[in-house]
Amino acid sequence: QKVLSHFPDAKVLGVTATADRSDRKNLGQYFDSLAYEYKLPQAIKDGYLTPIKALTIPLTLDISQVKQTAGDYSAHQLGDALAPYLEQIADEIAKQCQQRKTVVFLPLVQMAKDFTNLLQKRGLTATEVDGNSENRETIINDFANGKYQVLCNSMLLTEGWDCPEVDCIVVLRPTRSRALYTQMVGRGTRLAPNKKELLLLDFLWNTEKLEL
Repeated sequence: QKVLSHFPDAKVLGVTATADRSDRKNLGQYFDSLAYEYKLPQAIKDGYLTPIKALTIPLTLDISQVKQTAGDYSAHQLGDALAPYLEQIADEIAKQCQQRKTVVFLPLVQMAKDFTNLLQKRGLTATEVDGNSENRETIINDFANGKYQVLCNSMLLTEGWDCPEVDCIVVLRPTRSRALYTQMVGRGTRLAPNKKELLLLDFLWNTEKLEL
């Protein structure tokens, strides 16, 4: 806003991949019109992204009492609400994702580590990566090269990371933000050889976030 106010007569073009803002501010107060919009379903239809097959797991998780911070659910309270269901979710992932390159999004770093252990106990080659991982680049490269089948993280890989071969996304991070949800799902929509579809393993708390 400082830049725009410094050049009051400038013509301004805004370009974004995520037009939805978590703080609910309306971009219409800064831009006069929407020149063009290209949504995810259309990109899939046009063949630029991988088709999505959404499998909804009927897991009843009550997050009505979870407080909100900066327009989204509190990560720590989400962790408390989700913890009792991790064993059940791990069983479901072991059943549905055996032959898929999978990325799991969770609300907390420690929960991502704990969930990785649960998947390993079920025979999956799983690993975890976070902002404090000293060998973060090595872990990500090993996952890309097939050493691990499942990569768990706590919101680290929502943007700025690309692995086209990912063909399964598990969203264990309930969110009120459609932009954030789209970013998580988008990690698996890249085209890759021999990749027919993205399996989105989802839960009842997120199904309204994405129009497929």
